[in-house]
Amino acid sequence: MIRALYTARTGMMGQQLQLDAVSNNLANVNTAGFKKSRVQFEDLFYQEVQAVGVDTVNGNQVPTGIQVGMGSKPAAVEKIFTQGDLAETGNDLDWAIQGPGFFKVVHNGQEYYTRAGMFKRDSDGYIVTSEGDRLQPEFAIPPETATLTIDQDGLLTAKDANQNILASTQVTLFTFMDPAGLESEGGNLYMATPSSGDPIENNPGVKGTGTIMQKYMETSNVDITEELINLITTQRAYEVNSKAIQTADQLMQISNSLKQS
Repeated sequence: MIRALYTARTGMMGQQLQLDAVSNNLANVNTAGFKKSRVQFEDLFYQEVQAVGVDTVNGNQVPTGIQVGMGSKPAAVEKIFTQGDLAETGNDLDWAIQGPGFFKVVHNGQEYYTRAGMFKRDSDGYIVTSEGDRLQPEFAIPPETATLTIDQDGLLTAKDANQNILASTQVTLFTFMDPAGLESEGGNLYMATPSSGDPIENNPGVKGTGTIMQKYMETSNVDITEELINLITTQRAYEVNSKAIQTADQLMQISNSLKQS
């Protein structure tokens, strides 16, 4: 009975983490460039009551043996970097990445990467995020700029009212061997880790890197229907594990109430 109590406890703890991940996904359903998380589980070690393939007293061989599992545990919470839908905004500084890749920004002197391409212009003309983090490479939009365009290949051009080129630069994107290994820092920012590998810089559209869509934003890749189903299954799994604890407790109560006749 005691083993069942602890086994069911591991299931309840795992479902709590699953609920945390689902809740975070739903909370960020309208966060631009957000990538949903998925919890992965693995079973714990097994207690071997009878080994597989041992010989019986009659000379026969046990075909399966007896192994009792000790529950489950969360193995990973990974980001799923599938493409989010593209929504047209009409804003010149809204850039969506179609395909793999990240923009690089500098936050507090540290390099970070983001899929949220809703940029702004600061008081010095530099292209920045909503938090004031400058896009890399830095580019200051001239004050007399009338039109600002960026093509799918990342060529950013500022022109005056007469369509004369005032300044231009090449915007690059960064990819990783294992994007799921990036460390989430909040604020739509990711940091490279040894697991993700070093950032690989390329022009958009080169070597499998995505392209840039101006006047579009990438929405969250959270599927509300999928998350609601996950929410229901998580709730039911939690209830089932709690029921297993109640059942084990009832059996222990019956055992404790037995009296010798």
